[in-house]
Amino acid sequence: MDAHVVGGGIGGLATAVGLTQAGWRVRVSERAPALSSDGTGLLLWPDVLRALDALGLGERLRRLAVPQPPGTLRRDDGRVLARVDPERVRRRVGDVPHVVARPDLLSVLFEALPEATVRFGVTAPVEPDADVLVGADGARSAVRRRLLGVRYGLRETGTTAWRVVVDAPTSTAGEVWGRDAKVGYTPLRGGRTYFYAVLPTRERRPDGDDHAVLLDWFGRWPEPVPSLLRQADPARLLRHPLHRLAPRLPRYVGARTALVGDAAHTMTPDLGQGACQALLDAVTLARCLTGVSGSEDVAAALRDYDRARRRPSQRIAAAALWTGRISTARHGAGVRDVLVRAAAALAG
Repeated sequence: MDAHVVGGGIGGLATAVGLTQAGWRVRVSERAPALSSDGTGLLLWPDVLRALDALGLGERLRRLAVPQPPGTLRRDDGRVLARVDPERVRRRVGDVPHVVARPDLLSVLFEALPEATVRFGVTAPVEPDADVLVGADGARSAVRRRLLGVRYGLRETGTTAWRVVVDAPTSTAGEVWGRDAKVGYTPLRGGRTYFYAVLPTRERRPDGDDHAVLLDWFGRWPEPVPSLLRQADPARLLRHPLHRLAPRLPRYVGARTALVGDAAHTMTPDLGQGACQALLDAVTLARCLTGVSGSEDVAAALRDYDRARRRPSQRIAAAALWTGRISTARHGAGVRDVLVRAAAALAG
């Protein structure tokens, strides 16, 4: 059986690995000229690490990642709203979340594929030209548009995220919430720190100096926020307006087509779940397609994938959007803070 994966990001490469291991002949078409070197950090939750274990890649990713350290959720005046103890997660499920640099994750997936599986600099057809076409072509997916039409597309959230890997260490992870804004930071391997900030999209300077915008907003917030910002390389700052996919898709599949990752459920990054959900999509799709031998088997397997992944991933996307809204609330921040402290107390 032949599979054509459109898109060579996290979801596309992981799908290709899973299908290759299941005995499929796989080709991946990626329109970028090379593997992405985008330097953001990604949080991998324990269920995702177990999914990577199923691909034989979990231990390698753990060696490249950093176990999430203890951290705090604070207000912009420094008051602690909640403390985050990853050991609570370990006691419940046997492992802790890990943080990995995105290029490292992509490299591990890419290197697990046979040579010449991925074709770079290629614009792929969106009609099925194999037994299965996998749309892993991102938030503005052409495969999704062909499958479901233009009604299902991106909607602006009114917020923009800035992200950067800082060549400076920090020993803790944390997030700081203010009115209309938040920042977060977490260690990476090699004495680096992943730093992100969210502001209203309207916050732009006429000269386009994103670094100055961030220093204006966060230069007097609690440490280590100002220090990390001052050490960040302005040329490496990435700025992305945040979007959500709406309405929610009624299905992720057609008779011979499946959507994975952002093509299926573009979500805001507020729960650190975008890459996680793409990886779970990939492993689930490969499992469902293992052992199929004809078009009827393919259609049934794709329906199984849809049943397994659509509702859980859409619930995560909705929760991420809600979290983003309350964490950067302009009004009602006092009530928000009380609720967060109460929830943290109940969680122990």
